Amino acid sequence: MESAEGQRGRDGSQRRSPLDVIMSQIRRKRSFSDRKPLGRFLSWTSDRTGIPEDGESEGRGDRGQSQGVGAAAESERHVGWGRLCVFLQKLGKKADSKSLNLAHCDLTATDLLELASLLQFLPQLEEMNVSWNELIGGSLTALTSHLPQVDGIRMLKLCSCRLNADDVAALGEALSCVPLLETLDLSWNHGVGDGSLQGLLGKLHPSLRELYLVACQLTPTDATALGGMVAVLPRLGVLDISHNPQLTQEVETGGFRELAASLSHATSLTVLRLQACGLTAEGLNALGGSLRCLPSIRELDLSCNKRLAGGLNCLTFHLAHITHLEILDLHLCCLTQADLEALIQVLPSLTALTEVNVSSNKEVGGVVHPLVSALPLTQMRRMPLNSCSLSEESFTALALAVPYLRSVDVSWCKVVGGRLALLLAALQPSVVMELRLSSCDLTTDDVNHLAAVCRRGCLSSLQVLDLSYNGPVGDDGWSALFEAGGLGSLEDLDLSLRPATSAPCTVWLPALLRALPRMPALARLAMQRWTVGSQERRQLNYSLKNRSIQLEWDPDVSDLTCKMKSQEKPEKSQVEE
Repeated sequence: MESAEGQRGRDGSQRRSPLDVIMSQIRRKRSFSDRKPLGRFLSWTSDRTGIPEDGESEGRGDRGQSQGVGAAAESERHVGWGRLCVFLQKLGKKADSKSLNLAHCDLTATDLLELASLLQFLPQLEEMNVSWNELIGGSLTALTSHLPQVDGIRMLKLCSCRLNADDVAALGEALSCVPLLETLDLSWNHGVGDGSLQGLLGKLHPSLRELYLVACQLTPTDATALGGMVAVLPRLGVLDISHNPQLTQEVETGGFRELAASLSHATSLTVLRLQACGLTAEGLNALGGSLRCLPSIRELDLSCNKRLAGGLNCLTFHLAHITHLEILDLHLCCLTQADLEALIQVLPSLTALTEVNVSSNKEVGGVVHPLVSALPLTQMRRMPLNSCSLSEESFTALALAVPYLRSVDVSWCKVVGGRLALLLAALQPSVVMELRLSSCDLTTDDVNHLAAVCRRGCLSSLQVLDLSYNGPVGDDGWSALFEAGGLGSLEDLDLSLRPATSAPCTVWLPALLRALPRMPALARLAMQRWTVGSQERRQLNYSLKNRSIQLEWDPDVSDLTCKMKSQEKPEKSQVEE
């Protein structure tokens, strides 16, 4: 007879609880080292039923709940990123987690509102550009209220958006929550001026390095506010307030004088641009004192200020202390003989100069030799002398500087015609990258000399070649230039004729077509006012078919006629119906 224990072993399954059965199955499938206490298992079952067993089980429940929330948040981020991609795709853009470029997208106030709602899905955003969207003016608050969600942004561009005073004020409030901003560009917004700039005062963080306020109609009141901002931006390196002609009015009563004084605190400033700001001798005098306190200044742009004529000596005395200055731009300033003499006297002190621009000042033509002699020629890279009324003597003096220049520009100087060989002989092989000879009365022989230089490989690094407005050049000259080769790095080629003129290019166009494959870098080809037959036009279009070259030439009249007729036919048929 079997024992009672054996009997219980055979039919124990009928008397054991369901939990014991489950546990025995688990134990058979797991090794001893992997077994967990029964209490942990019971806690797990309690969690599944929503009944906490002890403190530990409650903790695990919290973790499980947080994992669920995290999963939901991750799912929401994926959905949000998808919405962002769809929004950008409609605008012809691709999504980038760090850069958002919506310039020239014709954004509306509604688009801006949708964009603002999507910023939360760009937590790593560093650059935002919504420039040249004029329909968003007056509604910028929709965007600025969400800027704190991308507080890591480093660059913000809002050029030409028709911003008004309310937009600027809203932007100022938002920027107070963007501590890492380094670049702010509000150029070409007239509403930023006329006192509205006050809305940014005290709102910009010390991290700002570049500030652009070009063509914002800044007034003396704005100059005062700008001075207050500049004084507390220790890292500011670039300040561009060009094309604000009212900025320097009433210098003696404050405004620009206060701004100029504040610049002395911007010791990190490397670039200062005041192009077309209505500067006068008084303004230069106010500016000069601060320049002496800017040891880091590398670029100074005072160009297109015609009213400073005769007053440059107010600046040159202080200019001698800016020993690290590399770029000085004074083009189109109506400089007088006295201005140029004062400049020539200070140039030997500026030993770091690499670029001096005194172009579009007619009096320069008489002082080229002393100007060249005063410059550190071995490090000069650019010295444009276009529209400077060069004489034969000054043109010869220019040849002394040409061997060191990366850019040579003598456009609108008629003396070049017939003498180009002198300039070309001074070029150093593979040095010059830009050669501008527009409206120089070049002859066929001049272009033949240019072709010979190309054939020798002296212009292998040339990227820009401007030969526009040189009608006297014959077909043989153009053909020789393109047959010579040696322009493998060329990116920009301008052969256009003067307005109101025209000439056929049938003779030399085949040479150009054969040369195009040897110019793989070409991105722009200007041939305006050259006439060509329909067959040649098709050949050129076919040659450029698979290349991203911007072709600029006058439309074919026959094509326009056919297009107009094709547009008229449907209208006629509709009338008949």
